Amino acid sequence: MAAGMGEQAPGAPGEPRGFQLDKEFLASPKGLLMLGELALSLLVFALLTASVSAYMGAALLETLLTAAVLGLRGTHAHHHLPALHWPCLDMLRCGSAALIFLVVAVAAVAASREGAAVSAATFGLVLAGVFAYDGVRTYRLQHAAGLGQDSRVEAEE
Repeated sequence: MAAGMGEQAPGAPGEPRGFQLDKEFLASPKGLLMLGELALSLLVFALLTASVSAYMGAALLETLLTAAVLGLRGTHAHHHLPALHWPCLDMLRCGSAALIFLVVAVAAVAASREGAAVSAATFGLVLAGVFAYDGVRTYRLQHAAGLGQDSRVEAEE
């Protein structure tokens, strides 16, 4: 009998089969944080495109990288690549994005004082803070997992 709309497909409990989108992950704190990062990245990219287009490449790169990681995490496809240490890659992604958006925000304001550039700088600084928070949160959850507090990590993840 085929699984209906509300039924779970056979396989691991709580995990969608194939590349179905996991709505529970998107509603989790990590999923909401990544969705916020993606939305703010798109906003900064659009503002940079409208004002100082020389810096839009960095914003586009981080937007695409965030979308790719969100897609992998949201479909549980990252479980099919066990050789990669995903928390470390996530911290690296967050750290590099925070640094890139911090530099781009300052450079955008230095290059132009028009409204879109100032808005891009403001949202870029906010986004750098969000990425920094995500990286620190990921580190703290992994540190807690290393100390044997796995139940708390899985509950917050």
